This record gives sequence, structure tokens and C-alpha cells, in this order.
Amino acid sequence: NNGPEAGKDPKSPPAGDAMIAKATNDAVALIRSLAELRGRNADWGEKAVREAASLSANAALQERVVDFVARDTTELLQLADGRTVEIAGRKEVLATKGLPVETLEPGWLIRLLAVITDPNIAVILMLIGVYGLVFEFTSPGAVAPGVVGTICLLLGLYALNLLPISYAGLALMLLGIIFLVVEVFNPTVVLGLGGVAAFLLGSAMLLRIEGPGFEMSWAVIGTAAVLTLGLALLTGSYLWAARKNLPRVGAQAMQGLPAKVLDWEGSEGHVLARGERWRAKADEPIAVGDSVEVADVSGLVLTIRRRNVRSDGARQ
Repeated sequence: NNGPEAGKDPKSPPAGDAMIAKATNDAVALIRSLAELRGRNADWGEKAVREAASLSANAALQERVVDFVARDTTELLQLADGRTVEIAGRKEVLATKGLPVETLEPGWLIRLLAVITDPNIAVILMLIGVYGLVFEFTSPGAVAPGVVGTICLLLGLYALNLLPISYAGLALMLLGIIFLVVEVFNPTVVLGLGGVAAFLLGSAMLLRIEGPGFEMSWAVIGTAAVLTLGLALLTGSYLWAARKNLPRVGAQAMQGLPAKVLDWEGSEGHVLARGERWRAKADEPIAVGDSVEVADVSGLVLTIRRRNVRSDGARQ
């Protein structure tokens, strides 16, 4: 056998297992060193690393894993009083009996950070920020969406910066949002489905750590993806309909508009249409107060006609 496996010890563990064994042995060596330094049970410390063992409070006291068990902070200070500890190479005697206990409540900034550093909140803030900026760019006169969007986007990016995220996952999420935004202005099925797929894959890859406080809620992610796709499809359908129905301009836009007769003599007079005074003519008898509409436009002269109105006020 002259292949890549030639000369390899058949008993040697795979590379992945060797790395895990090395990390485990390093952790065992560290915890045994600390236990021996503090006079604790080094054997149980090794067992905790290798077998993930755990103990109750009383069992930990019996196994010399802890020094003592206290019911509250006051008892803890009393039991720790008079004990000798080593600090920076010097032995110090603790004088903790009777010390006042002060409770420090987190300020508003810490509470705010605790909220926005939730991965789900961070993602929602980013979505609000991106779509706020999109609405601002599409409607320049609306200031509120741009301001709110910018603030939310910065808060979301700041929160993600504090979290152990995968930048590949973040890039996929942003790419998915970009695809969905493009879908709004250029309706295609491919961009919409690709955007949702990229957004969901990025959400799954976003966090590099799995554990309490580092979990993505698939209910939140799924709802955000569905709402985003729905918004893109809804807006795209309106744009598609607007493309099919060409806008009416000039004389076409005037046809059918209601007008108010200001004065009339013979077959000519003046009418009020769209808040402006126009010269008008008609091929039928017209009198002041008649209900009329614009039939045609020739230069700056409107051709008007009577409007047939039912008794309930609706035009026939």
C-alpha cells in the first residue's frame, strides 16, 4: 500500500479526535494545578472535566471541592472572616465579618444593552433599519423612516458587534435583504425566493456559540422572512400593475374630469377644472350650474359635455 495511508500508525486517533484529546488534557492539567494550589480535591476536578461530573452543595463540601456552604451573603462574610488567602504572592487574612452589603442595580444603559444584545432583537433592529432607509430613499420627503431606520441599524450593528457572530452568516442575511429589496423594484420570482433562502441560511449560521442567551428564535426569523417576502411581492404586484397601465398625461389626463360652469353664452364660456379657469366650448346647450365634464382638449380650450347623473348622485 503506497497510498496516503501508508506508514500511518493504525492505532493513532484521527486528527479531530487528537485535537479534542489535547484540549481535554490541557483543561485537566489546568484544573489539577488550581486544585492543588488551593488545597482542593484534584481527582474530582479531573473527573469534572473528563466526565462532566457535578455535585450537590453538601457533597461538594464532603469531597473538599468547596471550603464551606453559606445560606446568604451575611453568613458567607462571617464564614470567610479570619481565613488566610494568597493574593499576588502575599498571604492576607480576610476581615469580612460585619461588612455592609451594598446592592448595585444596573443602570438604564446596562438594561438597554441587555435587551438589544439579544440576537433576535438585534436582527429585528437591523431589519427595521434597512427598510427604514429603503423607504427614505424611495420617498425622500419622509424624514421619519430615515431617522428611525438609521438609529435602529446602528443599534443592531452595535449589538451584533458584541455577540460572537459569524460574518459569513451576517453577509448572507444582508444579501438576502438586498435581494428582497431588488425584488420590490424589479419583480422576479428568483430574486424573492433567493432572498428568503439566503436570509434563512444566514440566520442559521449567524451565531458561532450555541447556548442560553445565544439562540435564534425560528419563530421570529420565519415571521420576519415571511413578512419581508410578502411586502416584496405586494409592492412588486403594485409596480407591475403600474407598468401595465401607462400614466395618462396632458389631454388624456383631462378627459373625464368634472368641471364647473362659471359663465356661458351661446356655445362658449368659461369653466373651472382642477382649480383653474379654462375657456370652453360645447356641441350641446350648456347653462351655468349644469353638471359637465371634459370631453377633449384642443390647445387651451376645453370641449365639455353634460354629465348624466342618476338620482342617487352616481354617474351613468
